[in-house]
Amino acid sequence: MARLCKDLAMRTGQSARQRVAVLVRDGVLPMELGLVHQLFGGARSPSGERLYEVRTCAVTGPGMIRTDADFPVGAPHGPEALEWADTVIVPASHEEDEALGPGGLSAPLARALDAARHARLASICTGAFVLAAAGLLDGRRATTHWLSTDRFARTFPAVTVDPDVLYVDEGWVLTSAGEAAGVDLCLHMIRRDHGASVATDVARRTVVPPHREGGQAQFIQRPVTEPGLTSTGEARSWALRHLHEPVTLTEMASRASMSVRTFSRRFREETGLTPMQWLTQRRVDRARELLESTDHTVDRVATEAGFGTGASLRQHFVAGVGVSPGAYRATFRGVGDGAAGDEGQGRVG
Repeated sequence: MARLCKDLAMRTGQSARQRVAVLVRDGVLPMELGLVHQLFGGARSPSGERLYEVRTCAVTGPGMIRTDADFPVGAPHGPEALEWADTVIVPASHEEDEALGPGGLSAPLARALDAARHARLASICTGAFVLAAAGLLDGRRATTHWLSTDRFARTFPAVTVDPDVLYVDEGWVLTSAGEAAGVDLCLHMIRRDHGASVATDVARRTVVPPHREGGQAQFIQRPVTEPGLTSTGEARSWALRHLHEPVTLTEMASRASMSVRTFSRRFREETGLTPMQWLTQRRVDRARELLESTDHTVDRVATEAGFGTGASLRQHFVAGVGVSPGAYRATFRGVGDGAAGDEGQGRVG
């Protein structure tokens, strides 16, 4: 219950700046440490105020930490930062992670993670080995870098490993795949805390995609179009401009001058999703933006996002976001329960 109350306070802006601690260990990947600071540090309220305070800490106390590059990094804080934090993020340390097994944490690290159990916990890449070794992932779904998923599954049989996704959100414990998926996970947490508009602004400033669903494939067979092959990019751009209209697979394939079968295969190779999965995700993204920035009825949001009917919007929104459109708007715009409950009459605000 305490966590639930804190979550609601965080989401509705009733608390001070949210506190994020990044736990670094010898062998840390500098990019993973930097991306946490870049993304959470760049989140701003509509009035321009910082929404997060980020601190770098080490279990051994303040000091210099070796990285997997040819330079060290400084950790200004010790394990007390883990008790201070609302969110604790564990980046990878390949020299330590691959050797971990159940209960295999050093005594100081085990004590530190035990003190952090009040917080939302997240890992990037093989940082998931740390959470699993502490028993925090037992009975949960989790992921890690695709090169390490087989070893992870063998080492931690109590964890349900999903090797094919970018990140897994299990509520107060989240795990992500490699470094780029760490960007997706951080944006997902920012979106969960403060809504799509804030997360999109952070992504825009950082020049990264604003939203990749956690269920998207880690390893995309053809991320760059090979010479002589036609990309599906133009069809995707066209579809984004016509989200409010009926968009069929045949139309998208025609835009790419391909047969439906070839287009579908190429689309999955380039994005990791089927064309209709991708289209639904983009429409849910559009619905989020409208719910945060307008007072449109649920039927109008459905029309402008391309779902056609309020019932269709609700079905896909709940499946993709986990809450109804009315509950989403109430969370991120402070709309009262009465407005959220008017969805049956076509109102969400």
